[in-house]
Amino acid sequence: MMDGRQGVMVAQPVAANPIAQLHARFKDLEAGFRSWLAKQPLPVEASVVTATGAAQGAAIGGLMGTLTSDMASTFPSPPPQAAGLSPQAMASLKQAQAFAGGPLVQARNFAVMTGVNAGISCVMKRIRGVEDVQSSMVAAFGSGAMFTLVSGMGGPNQAANAVTSGLVFALVQGGLFKLGQKFSQPPADDIYYSQTRRMLTNLGLQNYEKNFKKGLLADNTLPLLTDSALRDVKIPPGPRLLILDHIQRNPDLNKGR
Repeated sequence: MMDGRQGVMVAQPVAANPIAQLHARFKDLEAGFRSWLAKQPLPVEASVVTATGAAQGAAIGGLMGTLTSDMASTFPSPPPQAAGLSPQAMASLKQAQAFAGGPLVQARNFAVMTGVNAGISCVMKRIRGVEDVQSSMVAAFGSGAMFTLVSGMGGPNQAANAVTSGLVFALVQGGLFKLGQKFSQPPADDIYYSQTRRMLTNLGLQNYEKNFKKGLLADNTLPLLTDSALRDVKIPPGPRLLILDHIQRNPDLNKGR
């Protein structure tokens, strides 16, 4: 906007993206919660993580049960004369019923599966100090075995079927873990720009993240930023003012100036 009396161009603030801001705040809350939880004793952390995982699984299972509730009539409970069926046929019928149950049944099944997986993963990570494919496979084995037992898929030999299902779950999870590591691993240098990215997102200036990276202006340089440094990486005057004002108002960043 042009001021007629002084002839000075005043930079208009860039409108922040509310969705990006909400996402950034949620990430901050999540990081704070995880940091608090990691400081708690192992039983407390494992209990909270298991309960959270079970709640998520129950929600997913309830939704699936609602969508497939019409399948329950296709696989009714075995009539009394079904006792004469072969073990293989009975096991197949049990498996069909396990995946075609109503919302409450599916919520229970998935709550057990995801809760056990989350709890075992938490304990393994705390004990071993690392989240790797071995921990992931152990958690998947436990969740697969418990899912088989609770859902009634075990058939006449529940113990053997639970072990078999656990092994299948573990192998699948191990493969997915390795595949995720190969294709979903973020660039190594991103860890040095997490605070910078959060600041730019809050200001609605996330498009200038590439400018920071090109100039190697990482998180540890934020307290040292000057107008000339931002100009050198080709950031316009308006965004420069917003960035410097944000740093000036932020005690954690301003203490190094």
